[in-house]
Amino acid sequence: MNPAVAPEALVFVDLETSGANFANDRIIEVGLVEVDSEGAREWSALVNPEAPVSSFITGLTGIDDAMLSTAPTFAQLAPSLLERLRGRLLIAHNARFDYGFLRCEFKRLGIEFRAPTLCTVKLSRKLFPQHHRHNLDSLVVRHGLAVAGSRHRALADARLLWDLWRCWHGQLPVETMRSVVAHIVGRPQLPAQLDAALIDDLPEAAGAYAFYGEDDRLLLLRRASNLRQQVLAHFTTTKHDTPLLRDLRRVDWRDAAGDLGARLREIEMSRSAAQSGPQTRPQGSGDGPGAAAKALCSWQLRALQNGNFRPELVLAEDIDFAIADDLFGLYPSHREASRSLRKLADAHRLCYKLLGLDDSAKPGACAAYRQKSCRGVCIGKETIALHSARVLTALAKFKLKPWPYKGPLLLRERDEFGMREEFHLVDRWRLVASVANEEALQARLADGPTGLPFDPDTYRVIGRFLQAGKIGIRPLPPFSL
Repeated sequence: MNPAVAPEALVFVDLETSGANFANDRIIEVGLVEVDSEGAREWSALVNPEAPVSSFITGLTGIDDAMLSTAPTFAQLAPSLLERLRGRLLIAHNARFDYGFLRCEFKRLGIEFRAPTLCTVKLSRKLFPQHHRHNLDSLVVRHGLAVAGSRHRALADARLLWDLWRCWHGQLPVETMRSVVAHIVGRPQLPAQLDAALIDDLPEAAGAYAFYGEDDRLLLLRRASNLRQQVLAHFTTTKHDTPLLRDLRRVDWRDAAGDLGARLREIEMSRSAAQSGPQTRPQGSGDGPGAAAKALCSWQLRALQNGNFRPELVLAEDIDFAIADDLFGLYPSHREASRSLRKLADAHRLCYKLLGLDDSAKPGACAAYRQKSCRGVCIGKETIALHSARVLTALAKFKLKPWPYKGPLLLRERDEFGMREEFHLVDRWRLVASVANEEALQARLADGPTGLPFDPDTYRVIGRFLQAGKIGIRPLPPFSL
């Protein structure tokens, strides 16, 4: 074996599955080509998924229930398969798919499977950026490869990847291949205090991640469209001597199907950090998403006599902001609420007295009028009705939207490859749970509504996604109490 072609132990992998969802579907065939200094060896096996396969999958692969009924289960194949995969660079076309399914199948058996992976889709894009198509059929035609066996059978496709690998090594300089492979595999040197297994554990999925220092002090909290890519970017050689990496002791993350899930995970992780004790504000955390202040408040318009509407400060601990009407703005404290209302009054030339910002019992003009920023309703130069109309106009863009459904709402999110599906159960702007399937949803519904307080960040995130109309929704009946 030419050492340049196999500088380390490799395994070319292809799987056939009963569907594309990690949580619900299963592997039905495994095909491997193991390559090392001793040469190349093939191995394949059908896998009984212990459930019927669809006619679509049978039509695509030629694998039917009769063929699988006598095949071993994944549990029976696991020891042999694990031995063949261990210690090798796992190479697959869209490696996220194959690696994700393998990890899920092993996890069901209580086995934590980890392996460095290389995606040949990404490799083809890097090596041949002038081409737009990088699916396996396109690469077979482009490079003149011969298909030995049936396409969409595991071993035949694994052989194609091995052929493709040798083809590229014949076309391109060795150093080019090594450099691009090293970049994609992404195995930077981690700080000595971190477990090296972190590199293999990080998923190529959306989500949120956090860096912790001594005594679990939160150093950084961010969301990511690709956790693996973004987290490992912190460990480039140029960043090794930064205070963040010197103080870092632990990395944690929560993956998700998409952007909504990533934002909700970020809020959850921030709330968990806040509940664990006093924290230094982490980098990238802004004002601390998800940290629902005990003093959360809003302005509520109250109708007085003669058409006078006056804002009155109300606390989230006294009323449910999700269902209360005529609320305007969300503020972490009384002081911040008053400061914002004063700025609004100055911008719209509103009266301090009628807004409760000045002593209404004190005779004469309000402080704003004396500063020439009130039109004089306090001394009769403007009608109360007109002033109230201007108050409503000024506050309109800050109005909170009451929960518009009779019961909870299910938000359905899928990743860009359609391999992962997630359901976010939301009730009165509160995230009740994020689940992977209908069974888990029904179990959570049986537990009843959440006891979590109203959270302004969750309200804003869910509100924006509902307004954008780019996520599937399913209204549900009210909880049975």
